Amino acid sequence: MEDIFKKYIKAVGTGPKHNYDLTKEQMMEAMDMILAKQAYPEQISAFLLGWRLKPETIEEFFGVLKSFDNYIQRVTIKDSIELGYPYDGKRNNPYLFSLMAKELQPYDLNIVVSGDKLQAGKNGVTVKDIFNNITKTQNLHFFDRSDIFKEISNLTDIRRKLGIRTGLNVAERLINPANSLYAVTGVFHKPFMQKYAQIFGDRYKKLVIIKGNEGTQEIYSKCQYWVIENGNTTLHTIDPKDFGINYTKSWDKISLKESLDILNNPSDELIKIAKLNSAMMLYISNKTKSVKEAYELLS
Repeated sequence: MEDIFKKYIKAVGTGPKHNYDLTKEQMMEAMDMILAKQAYPEQISAFLLGWRLKPETIEEFFGVLKSFDNYIQRVTIKDSIELGYPYDGKRNNPYLFSLMAKELQPYDLNIVVSGDKLQAGKNGVTVKDIFNNITKTQNLHFFDRSDIFKEISNLTDIRRKLGIRTGLNVAERLINPANSLYAVTGVFHKPFMQKYAQIFGDRYKKLVIIKGNEGTQEIYSKCQYWVIENGNTTLHTIDPKDFGINYTKSWDKISLKESLDILNNPSDELIKIAKLNSAMMLYISNKTKSVKEAYELLS
């Protein structure tokens, strides 16, 4: 099988003159072999690096997601919204999903997050780190990838040794473990918005992409967001100051303990930030017609 995989390494790793884009079917086969570890670790690393530099195409991402679908063990959670956090962690500000779940519990909206061991990238605090150390609400649902998608979790050592972001960092953002109709994820660089919209837009009734804090969907300061619904994409801007919020986000790295201390004893302004992010969730899930209406409801 390792010899079969060589053709895919050649497709992405022989340079600009000889590289070629893979079809959805070819990419699906390559990813199936990677997830089943039917290639040597060195071959997997070579492919992921070459694919990153080639660079990746939307058609190839469709193949990756099709492969993912054959492995992920999903459990349907009704009235849920998936929060697509990156798996390389957050460094400077606390995650808001636990505070948001508390705010949203009275409104019959389930929050879905996935977590795993730290992947290559920012080297921050992970969703799993936080979830394992907080008081949970009934509407907060955590999916551990080592349980529901062990094949990609088992690639962690290879990816960490490679040490850089690859196409998997994009494809794994929204794995939809709960068959949610609604989802939200974040981008750090604006050009990624279109890529995410093309890759994931058809997989949800409504998808929102936010240029949020540390490349997540969390709103800490003025930012843009895009709504993908019914095949249309619209651009919007949101500013916490318009809601009377004057939170000062951190630029310094914080530890897991510091993050948990902040979440266990949130300031009044952080609670307002959590309410604003919760309002966005109510809007995305079509429980309100606008973020402003949702924020007034929560306040």
